[in-house]
Amino acid sequence: MTYTVNCSLLLTELPLLERPAAAKAAGFDAVEFWWPFAEAVPADKDVDAFIAALQDADVQLSGLNFFAGDMPAGDRGLVSWIGREREFLDNVDVVVGIAERTGTKAFNALYGNRLEGVAPEQQDELAVANLAAAAAGVARIGGTVLLEPVSGSPAYPLKTAADTFAVIARTRAAGTENVQFLADFYHLAVNGDDVAAVIEEHAKDFGHIQIADNPGRGAPGTGGLPLGEWISRSRELGYDGYISLEYKAPQAEAFTWAIRPAH
Repeated sequence: MTYTVNCSLLLTELPLLERPAAAKAAGFDAVEFWWPFAEAVPADKDVDAFIAALQDADVQLSGLNFFAGDMPAGDRGLVSWIGREREFLDNVDVVVGIAERTGTKAFNALYGNRLEGVAPEQQDELAVANLAAAAAGVARIGGTVLLEPVSGSPAYPLKTAADTFAVIARTRAAGTENVQFLADFYHLAVNGDDVAAVIEEHAKDFGHIQIADNPGRGAPGTGGLPLGEWISRSRELGYDGYISLEYKAPQAEAFTWAIRPAH
């Protein structure tokens, strides 16, 4: 099983730049991050320090989010955020630069919340354009843009697999081929989707899988979701990418459930 550790939700007792080494020490060779900077276009020295932390730890950066705004304050992405188009496009350039130096191929683009006083159709039109621009940017390094349903944010419009695949279909119709579905089993389950049915229909088209148990978004085995069955079935149906550990757990017990080959 090829796991990658989401170092934006796990190992948070440590400073961000120490988390790749901690993931390596726990037996993992890959990590992913939400956007690890406070702004869309961080200082070069901050980007250099982030990449150095990955290289020093000898881990692969398997995935990276585009800048999503102020996540703690409730922002959930700029893709459909009218008025922040330039900021998003500038961020794409930074993401591609990081990808060129790290070999990263998967980039999660959070869609953005619905804005008061703005027609949803306008936001959706912008989203297709921004996704196309992001996809064109990462295509230069063989990358894929990922799109996911999200739970816990009522204003976020992509709540089900169907919602998300409808947007992906719009990008395909506009000529963009490298936007794929991010199957976050936790978000799908919390939002009431039939995860097993989504897997049966779409696993071969998944761009990425993330897992957490429910309730609580904890480690596998702390809740009632059949994560092992869902992963196995996704593999059987053709998904061959990473399984991201994107859950909340104290560092001391974050990985006690996992069975990994000895190094």
